[in-house]
Amino acid sequence: FQDGQRKVDYVLTYHMKKPGGSRSGRQSMYMLTERAVARSLRFLGDAFNGHEDQKAFRREEFEGKLRDMGLELEKDEDANVSGVGFLKIHAPWNVLCREAEFMKLKLPTKKVYEVKKSRGVVEKISTLISKILEPLHPQFEERQPKNIKHLSHTFSREKQHLQERRTFFKISFLSVNVFFFCAGITSLLGSGVYTAAYPLHDVSDKIQPHTYYNICLDELLYEEWANYSVFYKYQPIGLVRKYFGEKIGLYFAWLGLYTQMLIPASLVGIIVFLYGCATVNDDIPSMEICHPKTNITMCPQCDQVCSYWKLSTACGTARASHLFDNPATVFFSIFMALWAAMFMEHWKRRQMRLNYEWDLTGFEDEEDHPRAEYEFRVMQKSMRKDRKSQHKEEKLTCQDRLPAYMTNIVMMLLMIGVTFAILFGVILYRISMKAALHMSSSPITRNNVQLTVKTTAAIINLVVILILDEVYGAFARWLTVLEAPKTEKSFEERLIFKTFILKFFNAFTPIIYIAFFRGRYGSFFFFFYNFLLYNILFSYRMEECAHGGCLMELCIQLSITMLGKQLIQNNLFEIGVPKLKKLIRYIRSKQGAFQEEERQKKLQRYEIDHFLEPFGGLTPEYMEMIIQFGFVTLFVASFPLAPLFALLNNIIEIRLDAKKFVAELRRPVAARAQDIGIWYNILRGVAKVAVIINAFVISFTSDFIPRMVYQYMYSPDGSMHGFVNHTLSYFNTSHFQEGKETMDPLLLGYPVDICRYKDYREPPWSETPYEISKEFWTVLAVRLAFVIVFQNVVMLMNDIVDWLIPDIPKDTSLQIHKEKILLVDLFMKEEQCKTYMHQSTASPSDYDHCCRSKNSTAAHPRSRPNNPNIGS
Repeated sequence: FQDGQRKVDYVLTYHMKKPGGSRSGRQSMYMLTERAVARSLRFLGDAFNGHEDQKAFRREEFEGKLRDMGLELEKDEDANVSGVGFLKIHAPWNVLCREAEFMKLKLPTKKVYEVKKSRGVVEKISTLISKILEPLHPQFEERQPKNIKHLSHTFSREKQHLQERRTFFKISFLSVNVFFFCAGITSLLGSGVYTAAYPLHDVSDKIQPHTYYNICLDELLYEEWANYSVFYKYQPIGLVRKYFGEKIGLYFAWLGLYTQMLIPASLVGIIVFLYGCATVNDDIPSMEICHPKTNITMCPQCDQVCSYWKLSTACGTARASHLFDNPATVFFSIFMALWAAMFMEHWKRRQMRLNYEWDLTGFEDEEDHPRAEYEFRVMQKSMRKDRKSQHKEEKLTCQDRLPAYMTNIVMMLLMIGVTFAILFGVILYRISMKAALHMSSSPITRNNVQLTVKTTAAIINLVVILILDEVYGAFARWLTVLEAPKTEKSFEERLIFKTFILKFFNAFTPIIYIAFFRGRYGSFFFFFYNFLLYNILFSYRMEECAHGGCLMELCIQLSITMLGKQLIQNNLFEIGVPKLKKLIRYIRSKQGAFQEEERQKKLQRYEIDHFLEPFGGLTPEYMEMIIQFGFVTLFVASFPLAPLFALLNNIIEIRLDAKKFVAELRRPVAARAQDIGIWYNILRGVAKVAVIINAFVISFTSDFIPRMVYQYMYSPDGSMHGFVNHTLSYFNTSHFQEGKETMDPLLLGYPVDICRYKDYREPPWSETPYEISKEFWTVLAVRLAFVIVFQNVVMLMNDIVDWLIPDIPKDTSLQIHKEKILLVDLFMKEEQCKTYMHQSTASPSDYDHCCRSKNSTAAHPRSRPNNPNIGS
């Protein structure tokens, strides 16, 4: 404030009022009852948006109510930002205490106690690991012993003398933020009465004396958290929670744990990949394909323009496929399924430990107030009814929402249909492009048809996915608004669910097609015999996988999509878009970007924050990580390096998000939370689906099962020799359908009477030519059996892990129980002091001495440290 004493806790901005507003509107408004004024202030702003004087009146009414509640206001309409007025708000100490008591904030008391730790082997190993990892911790960690903790209790003004006063900063930030949003500021923002509402990046909030650093918390976070040079260090989660609140603190704690858990997954993935590289020269099927004496003539891969080709030309594809399709893949799939279970259990324990450290045990969600849009819909419903029923409490029923629900279902199905339509278009592109490249006169082009078509199609899919992601995000929000959920929590959960469904289908539909559908109904025989329906679609022959199988193509699609999304969408967009929007705001405010240094020197803190990007919620941050979690777990059998690329991305993502929160975004509204909400359920669902999908990928997409069946049932010597020939069927070239035969039958230099194609079919000289052979049914039976066994074994192992690892760490459970006992003891001693004061003529100083002596701790002498707990 201008007096230099009071601190700005919150800022509201508005367009400057134009002179000459009419007074008749104001006089008519004064005639409304108090209840009608309150309701119109919150929900009926649309009728007054076109008149600045009426908006000004609504601001005056709202500001008057804020003053009545004890808040101190100061306007600044002569700011350096043209056309914008600023309302600075300060909450006095008594208001903060009142709101903190109403919110039931749990704060540390003056009493401290010693946290006793076990002295077993596990504790010694943990201590040794902590000493080794000490350089990875931020440099500003407090000097207070880690075995000392303040006893926490729900804040009460009557027991204010028991609270640890230097932790009251938490009241100032959290209670004011929640108070404003409960006061109806959201509806005023929506109706244009105010243009923005935000707390300040508090550069004046100094770390307490005697700490390692004596700089402002904002700068400390920027140096030790939002800095790429400290990428190898742990995050200062305690300070993040102190500055941004528990909800954002939990997000970064979850992201940090997820990144840490990717380290062992990446190491195992690298080992699996190196195993494939080391054994590629010993892979018998690849050796048979690449052998120069291999004289197998394969059938054309497309109609007319494609010709016969030698199997030995697929040598490179076969060797590359072995890198990802080898026995280690099965082990890695089981490992990743258990890894996902371990990650979920580890997070539950970490979450409970943070709840204990952040004094969130026993926390109850605040009552979620109805959204402005919901109450507006309720009011419209009341106005449509007779006056006799207006005294009844109205609410939106399922019947009222039925049109919105039906619209949601139809439009969601339509959007998913759009995804499938685009996939079909990419399929036609691949078929057409393959035929066009085969007609090329360049030998290099013809020799690289498969690689060119696969790569370009994957890039097209990536571009479409990036575009539709933005469209689907906006579309999901529009559908959620149609439903008019009652509370913000309900609105957020429905929005998250719709967005996840649309983006999941958008990202994984092309991958699922390649893994489970491509080539399943497109074998060579089907085109030439009885099942033309499955092969001819608008005169096109359906796609077939290369001889190495679809796993290599699946790997290409997965890697391009995953890396492209992470590089372009998650990183470039997050860096470029906020800076572009910031530049646009500068231009609109007639403050050129070239004057930035001079302007920064003149502007106040609340004016600088006005140009920052508004905080849009954590949904985009969680969503990109959940989709990445899907890439890491769902199809990991085809791409064992996925955890490694996810790890490298997340190391950058943590610091990128940190810099964005500290320097690019307005300071978010602090919110308390005990967990990550619906995201945990989505993670569990993805982990469960991953087990099933990986079972099908190993069984039906890879050659693992056909190889095992051949080796143990059909191989004459129990080896893999002859496996390639076993999987190829025969086709008589005289059975070509008219008009579909190759245009260049002598490309190889000799006429071809019999060619081969990959399938289990009877030969043309058998009694049942081209019928499914018994080997096909044997392999199919083993594949289905493998899916059932794999799924149930892994699910059972996950349940065992879930049962063995308790959700609440034992030491945390014991400390929570101990705190309850100590709280009872603390209040009993306080009552004894009060009784002593009433029964004697002792002075207040004697009362304080009594309380201090009775509340003193029996802990280690270091329990009264010089350094405060800056993370409490």
